[in-house]
Amino acid sequence: MAERSQYEELARQLSAIGAVKRGLSRALPSECPGGSAAVLSLLAHHGDMRMSRLAELLAVDMSVTSRHVAHVAERGWIERLPDPDDRRSRILRLTPAGQDMLDDLGRRTADMFARTLKDWSDDDVGRLTALLARLRDSFGDCRAHATRTPASTT
Repeated sequence: MAERSQYEELARQLSAIGAVKRGLSRALPSECPGGSAAVLSLLAHHGDMRMSRLAELLAVDMSVTSRHVAHVAERGWIERLPDPDDRRSRILRLTPAGQDMLDDLGRRTADMFARTLKDWSDDDVGRLTALLARLRDSFGDCRAHATRTPASTT
C-alpha cells in the first residue's frame, strides 16, 4: 500500500486534471459539447437504451439527460423510438449521422493527443492509458465505458 502522502499527491494531480478536460473540450466541435458526445459514446458502446438507463450511465439526473438527448436528437444523431414493452417510454438509438459525428470526435481527440503528447514515448502513453483504466476500474462500473470520446463528462 502506498504512503498517505502519495495519495494526497494523487488527489492534487486529479484535481488539476481540469486543464486536460478543458483541452479535450476545445477539441470538440461547437455543435457537439461534452454531454452530447457522452450520449453518442454511450449509445455506441451499450446499444439502444431507455433514457433512464442513459441517465444512470451519465450519472446525472433525468432533466440533464433530457437536455442532452434533445440536443442530439435535434441534430439527427439519435432517434427516439417507441419502447415495445412500454409505449410511454422511448428507446434511444444512435443514427448513422450520430456514428459519423462520433467517428469525427474520435479523430479530433486522437489528433489533439498526438499534438499535445508528441514528446511522449509509445510506452509512456500506453502506461498512462493502462493506469487510468485501472484507476477507473477500481472505482467500479459507473460510467466505466463512457470513454470512447474525450467528452464523457457533462
